[in-house]
Amino acid sequence: MKIVAYPGEPYPLGATWDGKGVNFAVYTESATQVQLCLFDEPKGAAETVSVQLMERSNHVWHVYLPGIQPGQLYGYRVDGPYEPQQGHRFNRNKLLIDPYAKAIAGTISWHNALFGYEMGHADEDLSFSETDSAPFIPKCVVVDEHFDWEGDQHPKVPYNESIIYEAHVKGFTQLHPDIPEEWRGTYKGMSHPAVIDYLKALGITAVELMPVHHFITDRHLADRGLTNYWGYNTIGFFAPDVRYAATGIRGEQVREFKEMVKALHKAGIEVILDVVYNHTGEGNHLGPTLSFRGLDNAAYYRLMEDRRYYMDYTGTGNTLNARLPSVLRLIMDSLRYWIQDMHVDGFRFDLAATLARELHEVDRLSAFFDIIHQDPVISQVKLIAEPWDIGEDGYQVGKFPPGWAEWNGKYRDSIRDYWRGADSSLAEFASRFTGSADLYKEEYRRPTASINFITAHDGFTLADLVSYNEKHNDANGEDNRDGESHNRSWNCGEEGPSDDPLIHTLRRRQQRNFLTALLLSQGVPMLLAGDEAGRTQQGNNNAYCQDNEISWLHWDRLDHQLLQFTQKLIALRRQHPAFCRRRWFRGQPVEGSGVEDIAWFLPEGPQMSEENWATGFAKSLAVYLNGMALRAIGSKGEKITDNSFYILFNAHQGPLDFRLPGPEYGKEWQLVLDTSLPNAPQKRHKAGSIVKAGGLSVVLLMHTAKNNTSI
Repeated sequence: MKIVAYPGEPYPLGATWDGKGVNFAVYTESATQVQLCLFDEPKGAAETVSVQLMERSNHVWHVYLPGIQPGQLYGYRVDGPYEPQQGHRFNRNKLLIDPYAKAIAGTISWHNALFGYEMGHADEDLSFSETDSAPFIPKCVVVDEHFDWEGDQHPKVPYNESIIYEAHVKGFTQLHPDIPEEWRGTYKGMSHPAVIDYLKALGITAVELMPVHHFITDRHLADRGLTNYWGYNTIGFFAPDVRYAATGIRGEQVREFKEMVKALHKAGIEVILDVVYNHTGEGNHLGPTLSFRGLDNAAYYRLMEDRRYYMDYTGTGNTLNARLPSVLRLIMDSLRYWIQDMHVDGFRFDLAATLARELHEVDRLSAFFDIIHQDPVISQVKLIAEPWDIGEDGYQVGKFPPGWAEWNGKYRDSIRDYWRGADSSLAEFASRFTGSADLYKEEYRRPTASINFITAHDGFTLADLVSYNEKHNDANGEDNRDGESHNRSWNCGEEGPSDDPLIHTLRRRQQRNFLTALLLSQGVPMLLAGDEAGRTQQGNNNAYCQDNEISWLHWDRLDHQLLQFTQKLIALRRQHPAFCRRRWFRGQPVEGSGVEDIAWFLPEGPQMSEENWATGFAKSLAVYLNGMALRAIGSKGEKITDNSFYILFNAHQGPLDFRLPGPEYGKEWQLVLDTSLPNAPQKRHKAGSIVKAGGLSVVLLMHTAKNNTSI
């Protein structure tokens, strides 16, 4: 194969097809030589053609090859010093994945050749491997980026109206009976009408997909027949993972992902990606040489002072150095690509605190935040932080700047503690229920800064949260005592599956309690896929390597009664702006009414006192939400108002009488919801009357001055 090579351009990075040929550009500061290798087959033992890159502009090596077409496979070999103690790990014997590759054809075949040093050598990573890794590493793919979006637009659902649904592409679709078998577990499966109809009927507004950037499975898992199912081990920040493609591996996965986004958008559903920019799949100093390490180790990773070892704020062996311009550019280019070319609507940043670390401490004024804040593209989508990492000061909830929302781990812990009967103050519960003002009410942040969740991929499912006290991870071959350190679960009296009808009834009620608290709380609710229908992992609280029926959603076992309850609960939230305010409560009388926008009451009827708030053993309270005091204006300047609501929370084991407040808060109230009696009649109650709340239940009453709603 004869190749003609032109100088090409340093921008854009990656492989760019212009209809006549391909421009290749790759960043490396300290390399002495860069070789572009072209392949005919993904598993080819040797390259078909090698091209020495002669042009270098500002640390970017580049070349243009006319006649090259989409689908072409390629990789890089990079030469330079192999001096681990100086931070350099160049090894031209190792074929490298382009960090800007838009598609990657296949997955790693683990072999000692993938390591830059000789495995088993007494000098470990200070030794040097001369074995060619090309037969064992997946190849990059030149992609045709043209796609007919047919006028696709971002749904742009406001944060306060959002309901996020965390799902795994494969786990959500693998067992769906209505999806053709060859489409199950794929992007194409996620775009199937049966899936779209289910999501629309449920009422969620956004799907938050667990990592779809191309990732690797660690060798120790592969050797045991397991996989990195969750996908938090990225090696390609521009490439949709090929394992979720039904139609092909030479760029078809890109088109398939776009088709999925287009289908979800047509249904009014946003797509949020869970992204992992804090580390890569190359591990620590004993890890493989797959991409960044061989391209320019010191220009991508945070290294210790001795330069041989890596700073590890992620628990994976390495940390990308977001303090460096080259890494910042990589992250920002990737984010813009997924927004502009792939049309996604936002991102959830795994271990986001790592990205904001300057020397060591997390800094809300870091370069990472600054560059995102000024970017006209990235700053306009949903940005959600997982606000912690494994640093000594790793828990950073409430410390991210305006424009960011955060997974609120304190919300999760507080709500779990309340319903399992743990001693905790009612003040903590009330704060979390009303948006966590103590964490976010500063610098113009709003209640929507709080992403509220009870469960997520990391931990028990909702059904398991009320069924297990212990972790049951034997299928991993690991005990994993460092998984979720505080499950805060309660099995309702018996560990695991139970034939006791009383325990079964209690568990179903507890699931309704959790869902009700979540969807009536201020902030943005996030629901773990399957929780609405009783999905279980049989007590496994860390199924990160379980790509099997432990993790997959069993569509033939859905709890349809719980599903219907959740659907109606979501519809209630979406219909009533009282539950999704854009502004903070003031707790002050509203002009013209003399009644507060929010008020808290004891079961006996009086308002809560300071002493009541501090009582650790108290388990019950009521809250009044004034629908006439939302302080919100619609898109056309209209004042937004709603029904007023009175919510009774009873975390006692037995029933409790609640006295309704006086007529100044509402003369008549209608029962909307009772988690202890899901089919309760629509009974009305007068001001000052007694309402009985069953043991461990939520009762929702609506003032009858406006249209009524019931579940």
